[in-house]
Amino acid sequence: MAYFRAGKTRRLAWSVFLLLEIFTASVSALYRGDSPSSGFNSGHGSESQHVLRPIRPIQQPYEPIPSTPDSRPENGEPLISPYAITNPLQELHSALSTMQNFYFSLWLGKWTTAIDWTAAVMGTHVSAALYSLSHSLPYTMPGTFDKDRKIDVEAQMIENEINKYFGHVITYYFGEDHFAIRNQAYDDMLWVVLGWLESIQFINGHSDMHYPASPDRAAGESDWHGKQFAPAFAHRARVFYDLASKGWDWKLCGGGMNWNPHTRLPYKNAITNELFISASIGMYLQFPGDTNCSPFMSGHDRGENLDWKLLRNQELGASDSCSSDSRKATYDPIYLSAAVNAYDWLKNSGMKNDQGLYVDGFHIMDYGKNGSIGTGKCDERNEMVYTYNQGVILSGLRGLWEGTGRVEYLEDGHELIRDVIRATGWTDTDIAPTVAFSKARNSNPGHKQRQAQPKQPSPWSGIGSSGVLTEICDPYGTCSQNGQTFKGIFFHHLTIFCAKLPTSAAMPGKTFFADKTISALHRRGCNDYAPWVLHNANAALKTRDTRGRFGTWWGVNAGTNADDLSENPLRKTLLRKGITAIFPENATDYRNDPQTLFHDTESEWDSDIDPETHVGGMKGRETSDPNRDLNDRGRGRTVETQGGGVAVVRAMWEFLRNYDDDDA
Repeated sequence: MAYFRAGKTRRLAWSVFLLLEIFTASVSALYRGDSPSSGFNSGHGSESQHVLRPIRPIQQPYEPIPSTPDSRPENGEPLISPYAITNPLQELHSALSTMQNFYFSLWLGKWTTAIDWTAAVMGTHVSAALYSLSHSLPYTMPGTFDKDRKIDVEAQMIENEINKYFGHVITYYFGEDHFAIRNQAYDDMLWVVLGWLESIQFINGHSDMHYPASPDRAAGESDWHGKQFAPAFAHRARVFYDLASKGWDWKLCGGGMNWNPHTRLPYKNAITNELFISASIGMYLQFPGDTNCSPFMSGHDRGENLDWKLLRNQELGASDSCSSDSRKATYDPIYLSAAVNAYDWLKNSGMKNDQGLYVDGFHIMDYGKNGSIGTGKCDERNEMVYTYNQGVILSGLRGLWEGTGRVEYLEDGHELIRDVIRATGWTDTDIAPTVAFSKARNSNPGHKQRQAQPKQPSPWSGIGSSGVLTEICDPYGTCSQNGQTFKGIFFHHLTIFCAKLPTSAAMPGKTFFADKTISALHRRGCNDYAPWVLHNANAALKTRDTRGRFGTWWGVNAGTNADDLSENPLRKTLLRKGITAIFPENATDYRNDPQTLFHDTESEWDSDIDPETHVGGMKGRETSDPNRDLNDRGRGRTVETQGGGVAVVRAMWEFLRNYDDDDA
């Protein structure tokens, strides 16, 4: 099969072709009277929301296999199969529509089976997918610049789809149980912040790209209608950021965010600190300000002593209705300082293992003994490794670079990504230990250069197998809603990190931009990851059922060319050696119920794991049907697994769209 580079012109042509195909399929579906499968029960009945159904029958995914290093051109750049370019946008449409069709209840304004924090993540995935759809085709809406300009069919379809799903974002704003989340853990609050900042970024990007400025701006003709919701989204982001920031303290461990204010023992974990870093730099770069200084007014709140006159003044935007703190806007240095300090603490906390992966977190030895704080140090490390702990920090590092201009943030991000890829057992392409933007990075004797991954990887490499990102609970079918959400989070933040660097400052004096050298190094570094991203997206696509729903264990088919799933090398290893083959020592899994983590509810395997120590093996008894769908075990296919599918397919589209940019 011939291979070639994907240029901008050809990608645009393919996008138009794909959208024509989507239009044809959609029209055909209308004439056929297709309806969603009646086998799905949302728990709240069907609302006949007329949500876009999958745009075509589910097919076997294509094989986006990159060239081997030996078959690269002389300049060493990897090549991508044309089949890898043809389908991603269509797959993103399908994954998003399936998620909203099966799991979102329009009249309730929520994903009915999600819990509060996973719902916030699903909202983030929707806004991010809309951003990608918005940027998939250049067009200007009629009446925004040239009243006589006619819009083509493809653009009308894209705009209609965007408006439909943005309507879901709006209803989720009112359906989100934000009052309950105020009383939850700090990480739960920070997911809310990131979600609404993502929505604001989409709103601004869509309006700027498709509704450009015109002389009629004063009449509101050039602003997309969605911009009217940005102040409400910004208000919620500010409220939850202010609440979550109370979790930072300098007394214990010399700094860091505590996970949960409601637990007896403090736990300074990776995810809460990474979220705080990403949320802080996000507030610095994207927060548009907030003139509503009332943090609790909503349909959930009632009070006898409310100052209704003050609240009315706030609604009218009276200048004296809010304190100066409530009107903090973009580029507030407080947010930048918080992000810088938090990452400095995290980087020096010792929270990475020997593979360069973030472990879950730290306890404090003897805390509470005789009423004391014990050692006051983070000296009891939980060695558990989760995929999302490797992802959230990536968007924070990207933002820290833009806010400070310090290339070491980009270098740290690239190093972490490469450590993750190696820890999945990826060997198809050679990936250097890091991307060095400065001579100091290469000459620093303290910089640890990790050895290249062996060409014959073991069945489990630390965070995956056969090059596929994997949670430890995946092969057992025992992931909780938490665990089912993690891989999608990783790919969402990886996509943010690898977006093109700005070549001009968004705000001179407040933000920084990349020169040609930095921009090229970053792009080439991210191009190195494209084959691995495609490999994971293809693995995820193979887990879909006939209704287009993604499974949670993407690697179920990995490592075998046969149809017999019992040949999967990771499954064979687990049957032979048990969970101790992949479970880290001194690890506790707080994200999945230890009583059920290693017990297959459908008797795939019987476990003799001690739930306290997680030590033991598996009683190797297979079911009568070893080729049954292993992604139907446990919680099965859920909105969380579908959100992961949306995120990894979006990552595939964005990596291919930006692949080998001419001006990189």
